[in-house]
Amino acid sequence: LGLSPKMNMVVFDEISKHSKVVHTTPPASIIGIGMGAPVVLTYGTEEMKKTLLPKIFSGEEVWCQLFSEPGAGSDVAGLSSLAVRDGDEWVVNGQKVWTTVAHLSRWGMLLTRTNPDVPKHDGLSYFLLDMQAPGVEVRPLYQITGEAEFNEVFLNDVRIPHDRMLGQEGQGWRVAITTLMNERVAIGGGGSKRKGGGATAQLLDVWRQRKKGAHSDAQEAMLRDRVTRSYMENELLRLTAQRARAAQKAGNPGPEGSVAKLAQAEINKRMWETAIDIMGSDALAFEAGYALRQTAGTPDSVEGIAKYQFLRSRANSIEGGTSEIMRNILGERVLGLPGEPRVDKEVPWKDVPRS
Repeated sequence: LGLSPKMNMVVFDEISKHSKVVHTTPPASIIGIGMGAPVVLTYGTEEMKKTLLPKIFSGEEVWCQLFSEPGAGSDVAGLSSLAVRDGDEWVVNGQKVWTTVAHLSRWGMLLTRTNPDVPKHDGLSYFLLDMQAPGVEVRPLYQITGEAEFNEVFLNDVRIPHDRMLGQEGQGWRVAITTLMNERVAIGGGGSKRKGGGATAQLLDVWRQRKKGAHSDAQEAMLRDRVTRSYMENELLRLTAQRARAAQKAGNPGPEGSVAKLAQAEINKRMWETAIDIMGSDALAFEAGYALRQTAGTPDSVEGIAKYQFLRSRANSIEGGTSEIMRNILGERVLGLPGEPRVDKEVPWKDVPRS
């Protein structure tokens, strides 16, 4: 947005409050604002910027990221969806999976293969896909929380105008890296922007409302230490996320985003495990009336939120790049460790063995 990191988050919070789309957790607008807008600003035409950005920032249009496939998750460059040129259009066939808020989205950031005769990273192109185009089919994937934030997306002879390609043909991986770096800043910076706020405040509420006498003195002391540790870890995460957002604002999203994303995933899981341990046997059931399949929202009570977040946080170390991948990125790009051996580095994608 061209604002300071602090003001940027104020604007994002206001957009989320007044968004014209259904509430989701996290807010559906985060993908458009945190990933779609930066990539359009970097690679889009002036016409794209004028047409697309206002509706992202007003909350009128939700965006999704169409990268992962059944056979290409952590190794997303190995994807097999294929786009074939037909005049001024590209005809796309393939399947995407774990696509957040695809069911609410107007636009998708689509990474697909346009040349199978070159190594996998060199044959990719990046398109903006109209999610209402003929041939786009979205199917929900229900989670342990009862929600369906994620979807499968099937692309059957979907036609995309050539002028909706971002970057040059075959240079989609470069555009995708911009998206991924901004994604990690958006996810890693998703915690509270103020000291002791957000999930930390929710954990403290669970601690204050614990049943007196439910734990022995030794257990009470141990749980108090864990709550204190969570508080300190979340404060360190908040400061790391500030650095990541500052780097993003400077147009240089770097390793800070991966650090924040990795830390956020692991800290979040530990924190909600602590909340569940504080609650004891009361944590074994949801409140009466909690739907097996709910479309949006979370329980309202302190204990209900903790139970929900415990289940939801299991996915934090998978979505947006697994913790293992984050460690690889940091090891290779920050610490300078040798990369993992790759047997497909100079091999045309079509010749790479696939199961």
